[in-house]
Amino acid sequence: MKVLQVIQSAYRCTIEEQDDPVVWFIQVLETIGGDVDIVLRANAVNYAVKGQVVEGLSFGEWKQSFPAKLDDDLQQCLDKGIKVYAISEDISKRGIPEGKLLAGIEKISFKELPKLFENYDQVWHW
Repeated sequence: MKVLQVIQSAYRCTIEEQDDPVVWFIQVLETIGGDVDIVLRANAVNYAVKGQVVEGLSFGEWKQSFPAKLDDDLQQCLDKGIKVYAISEDISKRGIPEGKLLAGIEKISFKELPKLFENYDQVWHW
């Protein structure tokens, strides 16, 4: 079964989990033989920006010792052969320059989503 994961809600659980649970879940599915790809939309397109620095977070005496590295997590997905799409309108709306995106990210228009969905048995929206 071929599954497309649409990630819209970004940066959830990053303090407690040190990652995005959906990106982690996708990697687990791929590891056990799942056929999964990703679409980043809305605020989640920010995951595709390379070189993000999220160090230095602290609350009182507590310091985040393992900050989230979502660009690295996404790069691992790409390295495993997982296709990662990002909605071009959402990238433009956030002012992300082309040169800041991870290599291998495939930009698609919002209007192209229905055609992309036809290539998958299931579409999961997070």
